[in-house]
Parts: sequence; structure tokens; C-alpha cells
Amino acid sequence: MRAINPWINFNGNAEEAFTFYKSVFGGEFAKIIRFKEISSPEFAVPENEADKIMHIALPISKHNVLIANDIPEFMGRVDENENRSKIFVNAENREEADKLFNGLSAGGTIEGPIGDSPWGTYAGMFRDKYGIEWIVEFDPNYNGYI
Repeated sequence: MRAINPWINFNGNAEEAFTFYKSVFGGEFAKIIRFKEISSPEFAVPENEADKIMHIALPISKHNVLIANDIPEFMGRVDENENRSKIFVNAENREEADKLFNGLSAGGTIEGPIGDSPWGTYAGMFRDKYGIEWIVEFDPNYNGYI
């Protein structure tokens, strides 16, 4: 397994929050993807969501990355007083991703089945039987950061 990192959900202010976190931790963003960058006929992004953050990653040490996204309005608001984070597992390969996804999601609720993603990775998302939210991903273009 490459890494396990925290993933935080925001209600439209992920970029603002991560600019603040960057001012505290230092460093540079390893990745910023806006929803408009993954828009397609199969995944149409409304104009009011286009500039929101689909994925942002800030390395905070040699092996740790803080990750976040904005939740699209069609998915509802994140309850900011409850669980608004996920555990992100960056797998070594598809086989490991499948093993971890299938094992950890057993008895839980699949939120996004594992498979090829619009952003070029192999990923899936679920809430385990204890209510913990996870994302398991294999990125063939992994560069040391998320």
C-alpha cells in the first residue's frame, strides 16, 4: 500500500480552506482539479459547480497528504458538525484496490462502485459497516503525491 491520507469534504469553500492550510503547513499544491475539468456528456457539470474543487492535494510531510473536495449541490450539503471526512487509501495496483475495497466495504454501503474514474484512476467509495467513509484508489500515473 502506498499511503493512507485524510480526505475532507467542503460545502464550496475547499479552495479557501486549503489556501489557509497551505499558509500554515507551507509547500505547494500537488494537484488541483476543478469539476469543469472532468465534465463530459456522461458527467455533465452545471455552470454554478464548474469552478468548485473536485480534488485538491497538499503534501504536509514526506509521506502525508491532506486532500479535499467540494461536495456538488446535487449531493446535498455536508453536515459540518458531523463526519465530513473520508480515509483515502492509495493502492499499489488494481488487484490491491479490489481486495481492499471488497474487504473493507463488506457489510457497508457502496457510495461509488470501484471502477475506472473520469479523472483517469481506478477508484471506489463506500461507508463501512461501522459508518466510516473510505475511498480506495489506484492511480497508474502516481507521482509520489495524490
